[in-house]
Amino acid sequence: MFCGFGAVVLLVLIINTDIVQARNETFADLRSQVVRMENEVIVGKENRVTIQNSLETTEKDLVVTQGDADRVLKSLLEIEAGLTDLRRETTASREHVNRLKSDLKSLDDHTRQLESEQEAQAAQGNKVHEFIGEGQRQYLTGLKLGGKRILILLDASASMLDETVVNIIRLRNMADAQKRAAEKWKRAQGTAEWLISNLPDTSKFQIYLFNTDSRAAFPSSAGKWLSASDPGEISAAVKGVRQSVPGGGTSLYHALGTVKKLKPAPDNILLITDGLPTQGRSKPSGTTVTANQRLDHFNRAVKVLPGNIPVNTILLPMEGDAYAAAAYWLLAVNSGGSFMTPARDWP
Repeated sequence: MFCGFGAVVLLVLIINTDIVQARNETFADLRSQVVRMENEVIVGKENRVTIQNSLETTEKDLVVTQGDADRVLKSLLEIEAGLTDLRRETTASREHVNRLKSDLKSLDDHTRQLESEQEAQAAQGNKVHEFIGEGQRQYLTGLKLGGKRILILLDASASMLDETVVNIIRLRNMADAQKRAAEKWKRAQGTAEWLISNLPDTSKFQIYLFNTDSRAAFPSSAGKWLSASDPGEISAAVKGVRQSVPGGGTSLYHALGTVKKLKPAPDNILLITDGLPTQGRSKPSGTTVTANQRLDHFNRAVKVLPGNIPVNTILLPMEGDAYAAAAYWLLAVNSGGSFMTPARDWP
């Protein structure tokens, strides 16, 4: 019995030793875990403090950033308000500029209108009588219209009815109304009116018609000078030209002799004719006149003209007068005047 009890005790002792050893090992393991966990807790506390400090710093930075954001937002609002004002001012300025442009355009149009009116007045020469021709030419290059006293001599002989002898003979036997309507005579009248319309308004003038003698177009003004700035005198002179009827021969002697009828003498002569004269101081003895005789009549007539008066000749066309152009050209050269044959559609 004691042996069995001893064996049991021995068995218990052996088992208990194993249990204590296992418990000690387990305890050692748990102890090491506890130490590790304590270390982790310590590290965690340290990290928590660091994180807490970072959180506080971040919160401060967030507050500062929020303040900056508020200031930036306020600045943006102020800028937006300024831009709105600038847009209003820009719109107002644009409208003002558009109004100024419109006013400037209106002023420019008005200025151009005034310039056109001034150019038209300048083209008219500030004269009281305007003449508008039917042709495309309203000028005579080289014609000298200047002078203080200008004498216009218009050939009113039968040859001014037409350019051909046959038509002249036919027309001179017609009624006065048909003679006045002759194309060549209307052209001569238009030439005289154009000259009157383009005289300097500060000058004096007189217009005489001549055939076998000479007479003032405005009869009551014979021997007197008319004013180029007086519309009444100009109208009377033009009316006298328009009412005249061409006829008879041509005496340049009597035409140039008109210079002696005017006091003081003219300082410029404008001569409108179509050829050399057919007679001199008196009527010819025969019924025909040769070319040489006509040239002789011309030379004798020129001699009665004072040498200091320029003669500007406008020669209209006429058949069978070969010496006319050369003779009148030489007169222009010797007197210091001019000579021209205008186009058929002038004035």
